[in-house]
Amino acid sequence: MSGQSKIPDFDPQGPQLVYVAIADHIAARIAAGELHPGARLPAERDLATEYGVAYLTVRRAAQELRQRKLIVTVHGKGTFVADPLPKQEGPEGE
Repeated sequence: MSGQSKIPDFDPQGPQLVYVAIADHIAARIAAGELHPGARLPAERDLATEYGVAYLTVRRAAQELRQRKLIVTVHGKGTFVADPLPKQEGPEGE
């Protein structure tokens, strides 16, 4: 685990596809409150450097996060954490 107790370490050597691992890691950062609704994400090229992967891998991860409705991209402005975030489905009764 990383410094944030709720955010698992990013493991590009794990069993899942790298772009899915990046999407899951960013989703965990959002869920933990490290990235707040409305916050601008770093540029995709900067994220590629941060995660040590190819630029296109980060683009695919961003596409995955958009499909999950966790981020939105505004042409000419950047990519932002969705505001409001989609509701998390929990066990029945919640």
